[in-house]
Amino acid sequence: MLGYVCTPHEKHCDLLIDLWRQNNIISDIYFVTATFSEETLPYFPKRANHYIVASFTDVQIVLEDMRKKNMEGLSFIFSLDSAFFERCGEKLNYISTYFTKYSYSEMEICDIENVIIKRERVKKASLANIRILTTDQLKFTFPYSRNVIVLEVEGEKTHQSDQKYCERTRREVARKGISLNNLMSFSILEKLK
Repeated sequence: MLGYVCTPHEKHCDLLIDLWRQNNIISDIYFVTATFSEETLPYFPKRANHYIVASFTDVQIVLEDMRKKNMEGLSFIFSLDSAFFERCGEKLNYISTYFTKYSYSEMEICDIENVIIKRERVKKASLANIRILTTDQLKFTFPYSRNVIVLEVEGEKTHQSDQKYCERTRREVARKGISLNNLMSFSILEKLK
């Protein structure tokens, strides 16, 4: 299973980063700034501003590593179900995630794919599930965890321009009558592996 793990950047994190740098199931590690949409704030009350985002191939090993290092705070696991497409890219600069409030048919998913594939800076687009890990009891359960879309954007531009680029992509999908809601985005500040 491919995916991303997003854990808050805190003092215990260096041990986890060192562990993941040596582990071949982790292909990339990034230090990022996270931005959450207003709509999702009630679901993620103890969110952080900075996260470590790592791409993995085995979620069980990632979970074991996080338990061993006693990671606290609010972490997320995005399990990528199926990629719409994947292109070669030079530099991943931005990860934008969306959710839909409805389960769409295969035809509507194809419409989403056809719009996004025309966006040249989108390196990869995938359907995903989100899993929320926390030591605290959440007040509300995020109800759309199975309806997530992840866009990986490459480029040398600013994170603000990447955000605007993704917003234009979201609006183009909306013109097809399919509503994508902003979930969270990650501006990559540094590649750690």
